[in-house]
Amino acid sequence: MSVKRIAILGSTGSIGTTALAVVEANSDVLRVVGLAAGENAGRLAEQAVRFRPSVIAMATHNALAEVERTMGVDGTRGISLHAGSEGLAAVATHPEADIVLCASAGTSALEAVLLAIEAGKTIALANKEVLVVAGGLVMDAARRRGVAILPVDSEHNAIHQCLHGRSVSDVRRLILTASGGPFREWSTERLKTVRPEDALRHPTWNMGDKITVDSATLMNKGLEVIEARWLFGMTADEIDVLVHPQSVVHSMVELRDGSVIAQLGITNMQLPIQYAFSYPDRWNASVETLDLSSCGPLEFHQPDFERFPCLGLAYRALRTEGALPIVLNAANEVAVSAFLEGKLPLIGIPVLIERALNARTNMGKTPIRTLAEVRDVDHWAHEFSRDLLPELQSV
Repeated sequence: MSVKRIAILGSTGSIGTTALAVVEANSDVLRVVGLAAGENAGRLAEQAVRFRPSVIAMATHNALAEVERTMGVDGTRGISLHAGSEGLAAVATHPEADIVLCASAGTSALEAVLLAIEAGKTIALANKEVLVVAGGLVMDAARRRGVAILPVDSEHNAIHQCLHGRSVSDVRRLILTASGGPFREWSTERLKTVRPEDALRHPTWNMGDKITVDSATLMNKGLEVIEARWLFGMTADEIDVLVHPQSVVHSMVELRDGSVIAQLGITNMQLPIQYAFSYPDRWNASVETLDLSSCGPLEFHQPDFERFPCLGLAYRALRTEGALPIVLNAANEVAVSAFLEGKLPLIGIPVLIERALNARTNMGKTPIRTLAEVRDVDHWAHEFSRDLLPELQSV
């Protein structure tokens, strides 16, 4: 079996560190050739010493200098060092890389992903925002270059597995499952009292702060609905969401004849990451397997769009397409950051997002044809949302 060479954008985050654990568990068939990170110089230096990549990159020159100081001259010998967007591009397009795992937060790696596609790299995508804001551009580029986009999100990874060997024409609908987050049974009145520390206690997954808050508001599921539209070529009306608190069924596909195919597994991101790295093969996993006898009853409920309006806002943005998914994503980023800083209540998050969507709708429909247009709308939405914050603090 030939060795697959991996470059990771966002190597110091939760997904990046888990991906490196997958590499270690499969060191006979996986090798790290590139690592890119934000500001966590200490962790990146540890990773570089352990995996000896050919190229590393940090978000800033200061962070890169810290990596160099930590590793020393001997430690960095033979490694190409980069910073900023040029560094992301260098890691994403490195000639040795076969697979580029995009695990960075936000949209900072969008340009690097497009460059990796043009370079013919297989993309393992663990970043929702890339497809939320530029799904048409990314998928068109992938089709043009014949590049595979392999989803790493557990829900989309599950759908990819359920669809394996099937024609999309056989599919009636996709069913994304959601845990429901920590506030699934909270009343509207109680939701007004949520503190950041409450929102960061996810019942089944261990994730970063931003995605954990998104899970609590169901915006994470809304972003996944938009992502599924681009990954699998389905419309908004063909993508449903069910709340499944046990997080055993990671997603389902309903076929034209009414059959439902589901993917089940433990809540461990090593499995979808390994699937993306090994595809189309299957490898033994170094994690525990699912014990169906101990799962208990499996529940499925319709989401409550009134208590969790973010999900409905995502469907609205998807049905309109154009600029609105970009605005949705940017406004949510501003709102979640403000919530974590104590500057906006949790119930203020959908209020801010809806105000931003309404303002952009009043400007007329904006078709998105270029990366520059994506960035222009994203900048507008961030500025508009930040300007709204002071009047929404007491919502």
